[in-house]
Amino acid sequence: MNGGAGWGTRLMNSSITGMSPWMLFSLLAGPGRYVLAAALAAAVALALVLVRQRPAFLEVAGLVLFAALTVIGMIVLPPTLRWLETYADEFANLTLVALAAGSLAVRAPLTTPYARRKVPREFWRTPDFLRINVVLTAAWGLAFLVAALAGGVGDLLLHNPENLWTGWIVQLAALVTAARFTEWYPALVRARLAPATEPRPRVSSLLMPFVGLLIPMGVLVLVFGAAPRWFAVALMVIGVVLARALRAEVVIEEREGERHELR
Repeated sequence: MNGGAGWGTRLMNSSITGMSPWMLFSLLAGPGRYVLAAALAAAVALALVLVRQRPAFLEVAGLVLFAALTVIGMIVLPPTLRWLETYADEFANLTLVALAAGSLAVRAPLTTPYARRKVPREFWRTPDFLRINVVLTAAWGLAFLVAALAGGVGDLLLHNPENLWTGWIVQLAALVTAARFTEWYPALVRARLAPATEPRPRVSSLLMPFVGLLIPMGVLVLVFGAAPRWFAVALMVIGVVLARALRAEVVIEEREGERHELR
């Protein structure tokens, strides 16, 4: 409905932007980086609050949480700081999961304010609008739950907060998938409601960002020795093959979209 809007406007009106402080903190926090991660997340949340005429609840909550975590990290004793460096990212991720679950319980999904910036007011109370935001909020909650569980495995079972798989790869894959799903699912619903005017997005376009991670993932595994060399090479080869195959399908999807626009 805002197809003519620039990419910057679309990004600012996306729930991805509201989730960005949590995503940043989840991926950056760790031993020796806790205060920096919390401060950067708080700065991003503050910028979002300042540029909005009416900040979303998620943005205000992010500002309060990460500002508090920053101050706490600056004043606590070293033993407490070490605990925060190890477990604060799981705490923040689970906080987002709780916010998502709570918003669904009261039928006010976290993604709703962002959807309202892109959809005319007359659609705000329709069942399809609510269903889309329920699904998107649940997807984000699931992604951050996966990130929290992955971090917990690294901290509690492996006793290694810096583990490449649990601290970075699994969490990044979950968050990138949720971010892509945020754009893909509404397009799917629109195509179902208006098949004559809206092109149906392919599953390949949903998987493209995840497949794109396979190549850098293989490079990281190879550089840090996080798995056998053959496994790292296999990741890169699979990434190249799948990326080429999926890219061909995405091109077909884009051409179909252009034909729909010409009708």
